[in-house]
Amino acid sequence: MKRPASRVGSPPAPPTGASGRTTHPARPALRAPSSPAADHRGRFGEAERSERGGGGRWGAEGRSEPSQGSHHSSRLGDVALALGTGLAVALVLLIVVVILGDVVYNGAAHMTLGFLTQAPRDGMTAGGIFPAIFGTVALVVLMTLAVLPAGVATAIYLSEYANPGSRFTRLVRVAVNNLAGVPSIVFGLFGLGFFVQFVGAGIDRALYGGQRVFGQPALVWAALTMSVLTLPVVIVATEEALSAVPRELRLASAALGASRLQTIVRVVLPQALPGILTGAILAISRGAGEVAPILFTGVAYYLPKLPRSLHDQFMQLGYHVYVLSTQSPDVDATRPILYATVLVLLLLTFALNATAVVVRSRMRRRLAGANS
Repeated sequence: MKRPASRVGSPPAPPTGASGRTTHPARPALRAPSSPAADHRGRFGEAERSERGGGGRWGAEGRSEPSQGSHHSSRLGDVALALGTGLAVALVLLIVVVILGDVVYNGAAHMTLGFLTQAPRDGMTAGGIFPAIFGTVALVVLMTLAVLPAGVATAIYLSEYANPGSRFTRLVRVAVNNLAGVPSIVFGLFGLGFFVQFVGAGIDRALYGGQRVFGQPALVWAALTMSVLTLPVVIVATEEALSAVPRELRLASAALGASRLQTIVRVVLPQALPGILTGAILAISRGAGEVAPILFTGVAYYLPKLPRSLHDQFMQLGYHVYVLSTQSPDVDATRPILYATVLVLLLLTFALNATAVVVRSRMRRRLAGANS
């Protein structure tokens, strides 16, 4: 069957197959004009795919794989690090055990009830150390009562009120960091010059007509000097505890209409109390054994009676150990007393720390129960 001729200018009709259906010729795929950068990326991609598949210029033999030697060396490094750290821990524990064992072995036999309850006598070659125990406890208690309010108040200001970028805030932080690095003997000289000769003498002139009452080394000045020494520890620990309280709690308290003071007192401080007690524990640990700051501010060489007021001098266990070890007229006679005094000082420090730890753990359980 013949097809009619197409009209001039009209496109030719598509060819038909044997079945009479119209067939269309395959059109070539359209390709956008490529740039040199696109050609480069395409060649690079093809090369990368071929290398991943093993057919690239590196081939299957050129791929970097961890060898047995690298695995072996890494395992040896892990074992060496574990052994090194384990030996360091064991060495530290061994030193502590040796020191405590030597103190307990030489001092436990001399720890009797009379030694703990009597005053020293016969040039401190006999008797007990009760005045030194009492003076140490009184010093630590007064120091804690003085340093905690000042340290917590400073940390609250730095954490809740101060502008972190202000010059005054930076100056306060620099002062706190410098206080933490000052030698303890410098604090003793500061306490002598400021508390004893300036504050104490001023109180005597104003209240006692110049009679020397507070213008001399005393228990109160030694406690205040120790509080200045331990102040950076309390500030840093308290500020860290305040920073750990979630900001959402402050926002929720403010959303309920509480003021900033109410939020700090009723929300932030209860949550940060365990951290604040941690700072108190660190302050107690340092204050109970320090000797240099109290040399010029209140401690006595030999004082068989107890202090009856804040302006009296006192004996202290750390200074008593120093006296027995360096200024005793009979070293052999005082050696058992020396070891027993060191043992009492360690036990007293552990007892004070344990008390603070127990209080902190109870506070944490109470807060956990309240939050749940």
